Amino acid sequence: MDAGLSYRALRRTGLGLCAVWLSYCSALSAQDWTDVTNPAAGPAEAIGRYAAGCLAGGERLEPDGTGYQAVRLSRNRHYGHPELVRFVQDLARRADSADLGLLPIGDMSQPRGGPMIQAHASHQVGLDVDIFFRLDLQALAPVQRDEELELPSFVEGVPQQINADFGEQHFELLRLAASDSRVARIFVHPAIKQALCAQDWPDRSFLRTVRPWYGHEDHMHVRLHCPSGGTDCVEQAPPAAGDGCGAEVQS
Repeated sequence: MDAGLSYRALRRTGLGLCAVWLSYCSALSAQDWTDVTNPAAGPAEAIGRYAAGCLAGGERLEPDGTGYQAVRLSRNRHYGHPELVRFVQDLARRADSADLGLLPIGDMSQPRGGPMIQAHASHQVGLDVDIFFRLDLQALAPVQRDEELELPSFVEGVPQQINADFGEQHFELLRLAASDSRVARIFVHPAIKQALCAQDWPDRSFLRTVRPWYGHEDHMHVRLHCPSGGTDCVEQAPPAAGDGCGAEVQS
């Protein structure tokens, strides 16, 4: 990737960033994006679509903060739009205040977003973050929280259902995250969504934001709305009306 292709230079071309993405960035391979180790200079911009885009002016989440610790640090995927970094910090502080445990923060985006060589189709514009459900971890040294860290599934059996380790603190964490107005969607395994639906919630409106999606049995994948004022971020259509607790849970 041309490290000199700055935000300011792109603006001087007279093209919108989405147009530049389509004409230039799409020609780059996932390995090209992975090889870049620093964010692009300039104002923060989420550019393009969640699964086809890139990130300008990305910010790195510090490995440790109140209520969280970043895991799998060697991947260099803890960058995001500043709105995402603030969201993670805010949620972690709220979780800490509620005694929910230390949040293990997984992949966000690469320094300049873009496609990854493994694990994700999305996470490309700095607005997605994986938060693991293992809330019993103590504070770990960086070397202890890399790829070898055990992050188990919380779903088991036939038919699949949550296991005994998924408890009230997980339900409350999901409620806290989904109730944040910055959040567009949260993806969890269908068995987790089904268990969430079965709880007695005084206000069920947040359930609409939590969407069933296979491959999320050990973590929740939080996706934010496009930040206000951004002109090059393509917002995803909103979830269907209702709490999503009907037939669509297993769709």
